[in-house]
Amino acid sequence: MTEQQSKDIAITIPWLVNWRDYLALCKPKIIVLIVFTAAVGMFLAAPGMVPLNALIFGNVGIALAASSAAVVNHIVDQRVDAIMMRTKHRPLQKGNITMEGAALFGLILGLLSMAILILYVNMLTAILTLGSLIGYGFIYSMYLKRATPQNIVIGGASGAAPPVLGWTAVTGTLDPNSLILFLIIFAWTPPHFWALAIYRRDEYAKAAIPMLPVTHGVKFTRLHILYYTIVLFLVSLLPFVFLMSGGMYLFGAFFLGAIFLYYSIKMQTDHSDKLAMKTFSFSIVYLMALFAFLLADHYLTMIIRQLV
Repeated sequence: MTEQQSKDIAITIPWLVNWRDYLALCKPKIIVLIVFTAAVGMFLAAPGMVPLNALIFGNVGIALAASSAAVVNHIVDQRVDAIMMRTKHRPLQKGNITMEGAALFGLILGLLSMAILILYVNMLTAILTLGSLIGYGFIYSMYLKRATPQNIVIGGASGAAPPVLGWTAVTGTLDPNSLILFLIIFAWTPPHFWALAIYRRDEYAKAAIPMLPVTHGVKFTRLHILYYTIVLFLVSLLPFVFLMSGGMYLFGAFFLGAIFLYYSIKMQTDHSDKLAMKTFSFSIVYLMALFAFLLADHYLTMIIRQLV
């Protein structure tokens, strides 16, 4: 195929040619983590197998809503993304997708999400998911991110919602146990993102984004990473304390929490950006592994009860 033929196809069938760019607008790596934590919420809420309508349509609806919010974030942050090294090659910055095309795509994703959740899951899940979409896509992206260095702390509520959404997709109710899962992710978000913010502090300063390392300095941020990691360690024990999980999860929470604490403590004396990035990378592993322990413990407990 010649270059001119490729350009002709791009003009006539832009969705076919640019599908990778549209997928990039959805932030697929983040969506994977969101869907995983939502699915764990579903399995923990179900005494046995999760109903297929909740498992399939619930996760699809939640993923579409999160993708819609991600598209809004891309649109709102177009100027900032063009400045930062990490984001300057995103589809909007490269001109592969127009603002109008991105807006239409995000709207379609959001409407599909609501239709699926309302028709095939339940109204409570749809309402909470819509609240999460608005919280991240509009309140955080348009206002909080530029208004306060506590943007990640406050805006973290939207990112902590997926396991609650998964739980309500199965039960149709807002269960207190699901809020424990919410608290875990809520406490995890600041040390996770501030570690990255330390590494990217010069770019945030250039883009005039008031991240904590920019407004209060790196030393202050490192200290608060440690504080929040201690809070996270304690909060991560709540599933065991409230009998949501057993010894297997407790072991996992202690083991993973100890490693996270090690990184946070080491950051107080080792001021290298390399360690900050290692801490950020481990925080992702930490969350996925912690929720994997929750899931494994849940089914191990079920098997033991059946045998006894």
